[in-house]
Amino acid sequence: MRTSYRALCGALLFLLWADVFAQAPVRVEQVAARTIVQQVNVTGTVTSPRRAVLSTAVAGLVANIVVDEGYRVEAGDALLTLDAELAELAMQRSRAEVLQGETAVADARRRLADAEKVGAERAIARTEIESLRAEVVSDEAALAASRAALREQEAIVARHTLKAPFAGVISSRNTELGEWVTPGNGLLELVETENLRFDFRVAQEYFGALTPDTPVEIALDAARDGRLRGRIDTIVPVKDPGARTFLVRVLADGVSEGLPITPGMSVRGSLKLDTGRRGIAVPRDAILRFPDGRITVWVVDDGDGRPVVREQAIDTGFEFDGLVEVTAGLAEGNLVVTRGNETLQDGQAVTILSGSL
Repeated sequence: MRTSYRALCGALLFLLWADVFAQAPVRVEQVAARTIVQQVNVTGTVTSPRRAVLSTAVAGLVANIVVDEGYRVEAGDALLTLDAELAELAMQRSRAEVLQGETAVADARRRLADAEKVGAERAIARTEIESLRAEVVSDEAALAASRAALREQEAIVARHTLKAPFAGVISSRNTELGEWVTPGNGLLELVETENLRFDFRVAQEYFGALTPDTPVEIALDAARDGRLRGRIDTIVPVKDPGARTFLVRVLADGVSEGLPITPGMSVRGSLKLDTGRRGIAVPRDAILRFPDGRITVWVVDDGDGRPVVREQAIDTGFEFDGLVEVTAGLAEGNLVVTRGNETLQDGQAVTILSGSL
């Protein structure tokens, strides 16, 4: 009798333990209608707004190279100089010619003033005064020509120094000391590293759906947590005839602040296209996909006062922002399991964790 009593107690305890164990703890979310967005994932490249291959404006011998690859420079910084000895000598000669011209003009003006002042008293002929006036005009013209020649020679000397047209980083150097260079030779390459842009190639089927207001999320391959909100700056309506794509250029505020990013790096983007309709979408974690193609969710049924789960087959549409559109199989108000759905059985009792809804 005692043995039977113990067996009965053990069976009751086992049933109680099994019932508690069967009530799997789950997190759920109520199905609701929302705006459906088509998310288009694209890959692209970080590009610079300005990139220049720099060359000198005059021919000459490379006398000094101030920078090397990787140097950061500011606009106006000297990068390279050519041997300017002959040009500087010519400039000095032009300065002497200007000084000579200024002296000649001053003397001609003095003699003209004296002649006009005492001409009547000393019987200086009117033709002689006019001749002096013409000499003044001629000397002034010669002086103007000398000054123009001096400015030209100063410009030639200045062009023996190659300066940075904008701030950036020297990405390549293609010359060395002692080389003879001519205009058009690419000596240095300068790349701007501020205000970087993101260029994406997008399939032509989305051309009509994109607008400047289309939201864009940018993921940087070089930064694990580097996600930025971008805005479309340019949509280039010229398709690549080979790839059937078009260019979408995206900008992002503060892109250069503390991010390990440089022109040429790869980048991923998500374009959020407005479909113009509303529908049902559930968290991606609620979706179960099977090798045979079935797609299901676990729906909580608490009609009898005790929540149990039922497996429900669904059809899906677009995926966006961690959500999956459900085109068939669910209705607004359904409760779907989002956590703890890996080992559930059909009809199994569950315990809904607090904070799920």
